[in-house]
Amino acid sequence: MTSHPFEPMLEVATYSLESRPSLVLLEDFCEVPDPLPGFGAFVDSLPDIYAGKDFKRLVERIVAARLADKPVAMALGAHVLKVGLAPLLIDLMRRGILTDVAMNSAGAIHDFEIATVGRTSEDVGTQLPAGDFGFSDDTGRGLAEAAQAGAEPPGDTEPGLGRALGRMLLARNAPHVSYSVSAEAVRLGLGVTAHACIGADIVHMHPATDGAHIGAASMADFQHVCGLVSRLNGGVWINVGSAVVLPEVFLKAVSVAINLGRELGDMTTANLDMIRQYRAETNVVRRPPGQGLTIVGQHEILLPLLRQAVLAKLEDAGWKRPEGEQS
Repeated sequence: MTSHPFEPMLEVATYSLESRPSLVLLEDFCEVPDPLPGFGAFVDSLPDIYAGKDFKRLVERIVAARLADKPVAMALGAHVLKVGLAPLLIDLMRRGILTDVAMNSAGAIHDFEIATVGRTSEDVGTQLPAGDFGFSDDTGRGLAEAAQAGAEPPGDTEPGLGRALGRMLLARNAPHVSYSVSAEAVRLGLGVTAHACIGADIVHMHPATDGAHIGAASMADFQHVCGLVSRLNGGVWINVGSAVVLPEVFLKAVSVAINLGRELGDMTTANLDMIRQYRAETNVVRRPPGQGLTIVGQHEILLPLLRQAVLAKLEDAGWKRPEGEQS
């Protein structure tokens, strides 16, 4: 571990994740019903005005991308997991609709905690005045271990924080690993990345944290996203609930792809969030080549609607999920 210029960080008090009250519980998570009969007709009935038009266009572009075997990637803000949508994302991965997932490291923290104890999201208002906010020992050590494994992977194992987290949760057979987005992506052989902003996440306060490991693992994930974006012509990038980190990562990956001479004129980008955020609107929707779409809505309502719409339209088109993938 690297030395700490602020030595008191080595002495912070931690506690067991199991003992910490959490606000988000597995029993509140969404269900993922089969495609609803007639939902395609419902989508067609939406007005071709504003969000109705953009929603239909996004569905159309996702369907076209998968029929053409082009990537469909989703960049997740942490709230997407906090509002109980992990089962929906996992279902879309298993059906072969989502090919890649990117998370900020807050999302990676929620993914770890959900898989480990079946709950996540501490009450900051209660924990902070007590000096306990962010000091779960399990979470800090777990993410530090994933960062080291992502920075220094054994043998020919691919580096990266997101993949290392998924591998670790699978290797541990975490009690609720079936709810882990990173673990399921690794199991299916799909792309999964986690992008750290050092100092912005609770695990960076833990004495086991090594900034060099976080940096190397997150850099590997950025390079992975650059490779993905360079193949995204005809594909779709959907930013859901990340206001700054992932829009910035995406824009830089777009710049790398253009610098390398990759064509992106047929790429579709979309920003789905509860409110319009400057960075997401600018870096995801307006600046990149191709077509950009914005749809405002609550994640826990909008994403289930989008899933049903895409499933219905793929079924109408005779879509067959990729061989070997499971529901």
